Amino acid sequence: MLALLLSVGAGSCQKPKDHTAPAVRDRDSVSMMTSYGINTLISDSGVIKYRIVTERWDVNTVKNPSRWTFEKGIFLEQFDEKFHVEGYIQADTAWYYDQKKLWELRGRVRIRNVNGLIFRSEELFWDGIAHEFYSHKFSKVITPEREMQGTYFRSDERMQRYEVTNSVGSFLESDMSGESENTAPDKQKTATLSDTATTQQSQRQPAVRRAATTKTSQP
Repeated sequence: MLALLLSVGAGSCQKPKDHTAPAVRDRDSVSMMTSYGINTLISDSGVIKYRIVTERWDVNTVKNPSRWTFEKGIFLEQFDEKFHVEGYIQADTAWYYDQKKLWELRGRVRIRNVNGLIFRSEELFWDGIAHEFYSHKFSKVITPEREMQGTYFRSDERMQRYEVTNSVGSFLESDMSGESENTAPDKQKTATLSDTATTQQSQRQPAVRRAATTKTSQP
């Protein structure tokens, strides 16, 4: 009986064990800030440049690289120095890598600029250091003068100088030949596609459909 009591007493003196579970997520996967229902203006060098509209905005400065995440979609409006709307960008999902100044847009990516150009794709990168857009997926560009589509796209930030490679689309005959009866030779060498289309608006030939084996570019 004495031995039984000693064994019970010894067991009762043991320290209780802590039953803990491992962390559900790594520390770097947790957002430092999460905001909902965002409609805010973003400035650059003291000048308001953009409006961001999104359902959810996550900021994570621990991940490498640090990033902003817009998993519920984003609508980004651009302004000039006089606060006039220059265009908009929208996508189903977006990431902004703040240290690299790089936007990654996925899903239904749409862009429209002040000149009426429309861009459509499922992927687009916006490099804020190089000041350019680019995409390695099928993209479609629609302007008042032409329509192009291809598997690679690159453009400046204003979508005024762009190129589409491996493209198929509707072009003016002058776009392919670079010839114009009423354009001076020295002007032909420096004119962009949009400039050529403007000067020939009253003398256009019917648009033809061609398959380009080399890139179609707007210098």
